[in-house]
Amino acid sequence: MSVVVRARPSVDAACADVAPRRARARSYLMCPPEHFEVAYAINPWMDPGVPVDRARAMRQWHDLVDTHRGLGHRVDLLPAVPGLPDMVFTANGALVVDGRAHVARFAHPERRAEADHHLAWLRANLDPTARQSFATSEAEGDLLVVGDLVLAGTGFRTDRATHDEVEAMFGREVVTLELVDPSYYHLDVALAVLDDATIAWYPPAFSVTSQALLAGRFPEALEVTGADAAVLGCNVVGDGRHVVLDHRAETLADDLADAGFVPVPVEVDEFTKAGGGVKCMTMELRPGILPSSAEPTTTTDTTRPGGPA
Repeated sequence: MSVVVRARPSVDAACADVAPRRARARSYLMCPPEHFEVAYAINPWMDPGVPVDRARAMRQWHDLVDTHRGLGHRVDLLPAVPGLPDMVFTANGALVVDGRAHVARFAHPERRAEADHHLAWLRANLDPTARQSFATSEAEGDLLVVGDLVLAGTGFRTDRATHDEVEAMFGREVVTLELVDPSYYHLDVALAVLDDATIAWYPPAFSVTSQALLAGRFPEALEVTGADAAVLGCNVVGDGRHVVLDHRAETLADDLADAGFVPVPVEVDEFTKAGGGVKCMTMELRPGILPSSAEPTTTTDTTRPGGPA
């Protein structure tokens, strides 16, 4: 698959005074949507009465995997498990920093069994000492790494106590941010990490105090429009130069290009039915590529119809 970037005639002129952005090879963990459906409602996006086109979801997921790999990143696969339809959203399963894994403790009973599968995979493939959070935590859903900083959301899913756990475990500064809009129930649907110093965010999703804190910390941040936020435009994956995002977030794509990034639009709208997007399906395994001795774990049913995944 060739990676499609969003082309704009004005990009070269607009970016003439912008420092060049540099991509860094990443390693991701993803899970095929073999059992994906909206079987329950645990956020405002979910309606069990709205059917999921699983074949279309699988095509969109394969395209996302191909996009990551086409940009030079490694993708390992966590096997899907029957009865756990949201396992496709691997970013909620663990926070991995410096090769150490802090595994989720999900807020809703419908998802709690996912943590056992994340823990087992991470212990077998990356961190033998990986452990589950003591407090309720939804991992990269609410814990986003920006350089040496961890931005930590709370208000709907992740307990404030988790922020203290993460700070103690990784020795990094953790900045607590309060989410106030139930539609933006996780930090990663309200704020996007673009590189080690740059974010994009949707201010109305945050308390007034947190808005002031983010504005002070990130004065050059890109503000996401309400229309783009409403298609989960903040739920992106950035490698320092490329930003993979929902193809419907057109204003954000233009703003990213103006700021010197390369927007890479993909279709993931089938997953919007569950309140998820690009980032939700992409857990980052830091630091970078796994040891060559670690064999990627895959399922037996992830080939794309008509060819390899």
